[in-house]
Amino acid sequence: MAMSSIRSALARVLIAPKLRPPRRFAATAAAGDTQPERVAAEMVRYALGGAVRRSSPEEAMRILEQGASNLQGGGEGSAEAVGMLMLAMSTLLYRSGRRQDAMEKLKATQQVAPSAAFRAWEALMGLHMEAGQEISYSVPPNDSVDLSIKDDSKWSDQDHLKFRVNAIKGLIALLNGETESAAQLFADGCRDFAGRGKHQTESAAVSYGEYLHCVGDFPMATQVYESVLEAARMEDKSGNLLTAANMIPEEVSLGATCSYGQLLSHSGKFGEAEDYLTRALQKAEEQFGANHPKVGVVLTCVARMYKLKAKSEGSTSIMVQEGLYRRALEVLKAPAINSEGTNKHLDWRDIISLARGEYAELLLIQSNRKAEGERMKEWAEGAWRNRRLTLAQALDFSEPSKPTVVVDSRIGRVL
Repeated sequence: MAMSSIRSALARVLIAPKLRPPRRFAATAAAGDTQPERVAAEMVRYALGGAVRRSSPEEAMRILEQGASNLQGGGEGSAEAVGMLMLAMSTLLYRSGRRQDAMEKLKATQQVAPSAAFRAWEALMGLHMEAGQEISYSVPPNDSVDLSIKDDSKWSDQDHLKFRVNAIKGLIALLNGETESAAQLFADGCRDFAGRGKHQTESAAVSYGEYLHCVGDFPMATQVYESVLEAARMEDKSGNLLTAANMIPEEVSLGATCSYGQLLSHSGKFGEAEDYLTRALQKAEEQFGANHPKVGVVLTCVARMYKLKAKSEGSTSIMVQEGLYRRALEVLKAPAINSEGTNKHLDWRDIISLARGEYAELLLIQSNRKAEGERMKEWAEGAWRNRRLTLAQALDFSEPSKPTVVVDSRIGRVL
């Protein structure tokens, strides 16, 4: 269908009470594409793309809601189109800082749009992890998830779906400190699918790369990260719309870039590490704005790279590191050290605790700031909740053989 025809159909959806019975696209359209799906795709690109930056999130949400209302029950492809729009709504809510609302929208998607239910499950698990909520790696996809992954008889030819499920579960296991369980989950088919750029497995591959990174398999982690980044460069994102929240392609690309930059710094390749982490910082600022907590997550990784570089070179670079940690904590909206409620729910707790712990070490080596450093260290230790590493282990760069800290920018957690 020509672009003008798509725009005409889009206009009809926005002004008509119901979409007329859909027709099939011309032979040039991809097999399976229907008019409702193509119209929904155009609406998603408008609402989440460049056009919305000239309007408001409220206007974008109205467009998506009206489209979903008018497309519902419109015939062939309408259910798939509504699922696409609902995933986009959850992404818009997430970008607007309304994480709980995004989670509720994803739950609703699982109920009313079976074609999008699996992606909704992946995104929902990602938001649970980001929020620091208690979840078990044994949690299965919701009963409403597409039958192709519920029917055991079909699993044999759906290995890419098993990879995606196991990658989510493996990431949860890592966060829970269950490294052996994570190893078992990631071992099941991950080497065959990681980084292929097929079946939308890039996000799962990033998780696999981070697992390898955590356990010290740097050569294999390098291969996985580089494969994901190559796939991200080559892939046409315009059709990859069945994703949501912190699992969208832009977040996956940001996550792979940030994690690869950390791996390069852990390998002593500081020039390359600085390049990739700078790219990650630019991506975060472009996607979310300069004052979003995601930017603070990446800034923390940049500061840690400079700390490791200074240690390697026998220097301090105190001013550079301190400036980065201070800015990171500012955009993460870290509470004051003397504030109450540290043990209550705290967004971005992992990253704030890590950044404050690193910052405290800088202050402790300055004789006139030791008292401030001690207070900051005590706060960071009290807020630290990582089950795989103590804060002291996370801060220790003394031996490459020690457990490696990896920050996942998608979920804002320390693995």
